[in-house]
Amino acid sequence: MLKKILLGLLALIVIGAAALWFAMQPDPARLSNAELTGRVPVLSAVREQSIPTVRVADAVGWSDGAAPTAAPGLAVNRFAEGLDHPRQMLVLPNGDVLVAESNSPPREGGGIEGWAARQIMGRAGAGVPSANRITLLRDANGDGVAEVKTPYITGLNSPYGMALIGSTLYVANTDALLAFDYDPAATRITAAGRKIVDLPAYGSNSHWTKSLVAGPNGFLYVGVGSNSNIADGGLEWERGRALILEVRPDSGYKRSFANGLRNPAGLAIHPVTGELWATVNERDMLGSDMVPDYLTQVSAGSFYGWPWYYWGGFVDTRVPPEELNRAQYVRRPDYALGVHVAPLGFSFVTDPALGSPWGAGAFIALHGSWNRSPAAGYKVVFVAFDADGKPTDTLPLDVLSNFVSPDGKAWGRPADARQGRDGALLVADDVGNIIWRVSRAAPTGAPAPVVR
Repeated sequence: MLKKILLGLLALIVIGAAALWFAMQPDPARLSNAELTGRVPVLSAVREQSIPTVRVADAVGWSDGAAPTAAPGLAVNRFAEGLDHPRQMLVLPNGDVLVAESNSPPREGGGIEGWAARQIMGRAGAGVPSANRITLLRDANGDGVAEVKTPYITGLNSPYGMALIGSTLYVANTDALLAFDYDPAATRITAAGRKIVDLPAYGSNSHWTKSLVAGPNGFLYVGVGSNSNIADGGLEWERGRALILEVRPDSGYKRSFANGLRNPAGLAIHPVTGELWATVNERDMLGSDMVPDYLTQVSAGSFYGWPWYYWGGFVDTRVPPEELNRAQYVRRPDYALGVHVAPLGFSFVTDPALGSPWGAGAFIALHGSWNRSPAAGYKVVFVAFDADGKPTDTLPLDVLSNFVSPDGKAWGRPADARQGRDGALLVADDVGNIIWRVSRAAPTGAPAPVVR
């Protein structure tokens, strides 16, 4: 009898182990990256996962002299290095560059899920303490390398987005929007910032970044990500999240400008139309081919569906039905960037200095996947726009690539892409701790051009 019981327990253990092993196997992509990008991406059947695919590109950094690969006709050099997890940048009118050296604040949440999240972050290069500062970079002699690298504002709380309106510099900490007096001649701000509004930082604060941009109307727009994948902790836990805030800095008034955006990690204003655009990180655990991250124009009152719907009204059956049933009102994103590519900072072309085909469009930093097989992202791409200020039907072009080694290690991860005052493209790399500078390549045998 005892032998039968032991054999039965052993069989259960074997079956359980086999089931766990099967559940932990990666979900391989069945569609190409090209099929998952563009104005009309392929939307396949979802493949729900109880355990996510985990394919982390372990962060190793760059060896001396190594660099990512620039597109034909372009060249890349190290504009600044030795930084501490550089994230978003702001190019000032005098040509100086501010970069937020920042990382996640300490997070709530323990147990297996919290432990797993910390392991993934550590392997991906995001497990370091936040430097909590903004650094000023200055290339005074125009040689394409910043000879000045100095702390500009310190003592912040996981800063991310920055914006300048007149003589006021705004900084989005993870928990508050601050204002500082800006003096273009100064290389440091020591005065404490003035709080304009509080920003949501409760719960796990898993999407801790607060993107920021100034609109042509003088208002500020703040991207606030969700606390979870699909409101797993309930909607109350997502109060004030998964949206873009409009803030009127003079009065401190704020309102929800658009919602249903899981993580609007990048914000920018189109230089011609004046419209607000965002890059958004979509939901996980529906397989390696779903759901596309995206770039989209955002209007007041727009609803993008999270957590109930995705890509213009498809229902996420894992989420309890919405009482209002707004499926028909879900706005469809403008342009798919691929699945699990993690788009972060981006900017529109403001200077044609890089030449064709980089004349009109957006440069977008794809931070890269940790939960897709094979890996996706890990590069900077260019999305072309037409004369009406909309993405064209063409697929994205690689601007800066090869951030991952042949054996799957991450030499770097792009976090932001901005044109400098000289027209060159600056790319923040938060694993390499470098700001890369992409410029026009010199003709063979000719000296490198100085782009101004």
